[in-house]
Amino acid sequence: MKVDLHCHSNVSDGVLAPAAVAAYARKSGVDVWALTDHDEVGGIKPARAAARELGMRFVAGVEISVTWANETVHIVGLQVDEDNAGLLAGLADTRNGRQARAREIAAQLATAGIPGAYEGALNYVANPDLMSRTHFARYLVEIGVCGATSEVFRKYLTEGKPGYVPHRWATLGQAVGWIRGAGGIPVIAHPGRYKFSDTAEGALFDEFRQLGGAAIEVVTGSHTPDQYGTYAEVARRYGFLASRGTDFHAPGEARVEFAELPPLPAGVTPVWHDWFS
Repeated sequence: MKVDLHCHSNVSDGVLAPAAVAAYARKSGVDVWALTDHDEVGGIKPARAAARELGMRFVAGVEISVTWANETVHIVGLQVDEDNAGLLAGLADTRNGRQARAREIAAQLATAGIPGAYEGALNYVANPDLMSRTHFARYLVEIGVCGATSEVFRKYLTEGKPGYVPHRWATLGQAVGWIRGAGGIPVIAHPGRYKFSDTAEGALFDEFRQLGGAAIEVVTGSHTPDQYGTYAEVARRYGFLASRGTDFHAPGEARVEFAELPPLPAGVTPVWHDWFS
């Protein structure tokens, strides 16, 4: 059974509509699929309907942006009730401020010699409430400033670079609470992507577990192959369940496509271990 529990559609910063992501995943052999758009659950109902038609098991999900130790951390919620009032209110609060942040990113890029970035990025946005750095990255690739979105992030959109604008997101406790309140399972997304020291990373895992966090992503398109084993060991040490997902945004953009993502390492308990009879 091939399981992918981290994907994005154009409801947040992906390129394809939810039904098209479902079809792309199914074509690549995915049997169990979750849509986990950033701070938004508006794509879940069409995604669920498409998955049903394609014969896939569907998992309702979301990826919540969190500020922790002055860094942005992403918490995935799996098996959530997308109609839960507390979750919806929390996500709406989290989305507030994205427009102002986007205009500030554009202003900084203009100062760096790249005018018109706001309007250009807007051409890639399907949901105006969720304009993100990824939309700017796609525009800068389009106009030839960089050759790939990863290069744009490295040169312009990370801390210390000319287009980086920090944003205060939800707290870790809020995100875990919203997910738990909606009946879901909180998962730390791609832990190997954050630039924490060993001490800070341990503190994140400890706090997450104390708040009711249940799992971490072990195999993900945002991890390098050597990190699969590293975070499998973390999962065993902390008693976390292990999740798996491509972090898909668009065909050709991901480090690993659906068909290429390896299974979880031995010795971990999959987050989906008790979902299916």
